[in-house]
Amino acid sequence: MSQNIVSQTLGDEVGKIIAVHLSYPSRAEQRGRIPAEASYFMKASSSLNGPGEVVRPDNAELLVFEAEIALVIGKPARNVSEEEAWQYVSHVTAANDMGILDLRPADKGSNVRSKSGDGMTPIGPKLIPADKINPRELRVKATVDGTVMQDDSSGTLLFPFEHFIADLSRVMTLEPGDIILTGTPAGSSVLQPGQSVTVEVYSESDPSLTSGELTTTVVSGPALADVGSAPAADDKQRIDAWGSREAAGLEPEFELTDELRERISNLALATLSSQMRQKGYPNVSIDGVRPQVPGTKLVGRARTLRYVGHRPDLFKKYGGGYNAQKRAIDTVNPGEVLVMEARGYEHAGTLGDILALRAKVRGAAGIITDGAVRDWAAVEEVGLPVFAQAAHPSVLGRVHIPWDTDVTITCGRVAVQPGDVIVGDDDGAIVIPPHMVEELVADAEQQESEEEFIAQMVAAGESVDGLYPLNAQWREKYNEWLAEQNDN
Repeated sequence: MSQNIVSQTLGDEVGKIIAVHLSYPSRAEQRGRIPAEASYFMKASSSLNGPGEVVRPDNAELLVFEAEIALVIGKPARNVSEEEAWQYVSHVTAANDMGILDLRPADKGSNVRSKSGDGMTPIGPKLIPADKINPRELRVKATVDGTVMQDDSSGTLLFPFEHFIADLSRVMTLEPGDIILTGTPAGSSVLQPGQSVTVEVYSESDPSLTSGELTTTVVSGPALADVGSAPAADDKQRIDAWGSREAAGLEPEFELTDELRERISNLALATLSSQMRQKGYPNVSIDGVRPQVPGTKLVGRARTLRYVGHRPDLFKKYGGGYNAQKRAIDTVNPGEVLVMEARGYEHAGTLGDILALRAKVRGAAGIITDGAVRDWAAVEEVGLPVFAQAAHPSVLGRVHIPWDTDVTITCGRVAVQPGDVIVGDDDGAIVIPPHMVEELVADAEQQESEEEFIAQMVAAGESVDGLYPLNAQWREKYNEWLAEQNDN
């Protein structure tokens, strides 16, 4: 372990290294979630390093850097308040919370192997006295081979430094030599062998108060031994490591654009269902549901809510207050369809007018439940597209418990995952996996064009023999008809 940097002030003993998960708004926005409270993980003291080299094993892909402001604890802190917390910090400096994200899936949130490898916590090279700086005016910057990748201020933090100290000291004694890595802003990414990353922390009001440049160069090393979980990089880890799908070199995520939504709306559900069957998906219908208002057309991305059977002790714990049903309604986004798994039970309400109104105000495309709807007439007046089995006056507490959200469910005997495309009309509703949508829509448009031609021929007195479906002779005539249509 390299302790030469901190030993300047703290001697040879380095204590705990505690790292913060999400603390900068820029990073939280990039990750798509804003934490309500700070959360932490531990890094081994043996991961400490100064400026120099870090090894990326040859069987790993995702070595990441994360520029951070490190707080060095100067005296024991236990149950301290936020108001007095800063006096327990002796120094601040630059740190690089490096890690091999290929190992993260096996850690189940602990980051033990992915973040605690030897050399994975470069720190220094200079210590800035805490009493010389304003903790709200520190700048942290990272460059990779001279290009600025991260640049943010401690003044933007979701939680101030003092909060971390007060929070942690409630449950553990922070001791001299302990180090708190205070989170990283947006812009961290993946490093390749031969690249160098430089991190610097300095006072915005007095740039002479600086940590100096902490430079780390990546070198290749032997593959990790074939013991335990092997490095495994999947697309989720690649996106987290690189910062975006685009940066990771992945295909863009499917987007239900307004243009695609309009094309789907112009297609009959029966046509889409037929095309799904031809592509090997015969069971895509959400059976038993019908639109509350005939003539309703519904298109959107799925959000999910699952109910479980009623049990008094579980309902007492999970059924009241801001339960899963209310959370699902309260977080549905514009253009999304909330799909409810109500176990196909038509004798219990799963939606009422207040929640329907809230979903409409949120911009939801609609709601589907394989259960019942209470306040049927009032829900209809809300004007939100709703598909259900029936009307029923019951409320929660008799049959169902709202259980969880945004998980794979079974609604109307068909699997629904968050992000699936849901389409509904008077024939019912179907579920389309996102990866199939564009090809499916194109083929369905082709089918409906052919059927329009066939219908015209049948209306003109032609037999369906050879016409439906089109044989070679009739297809030639169809192509001529289509060319005329396009010319007009």
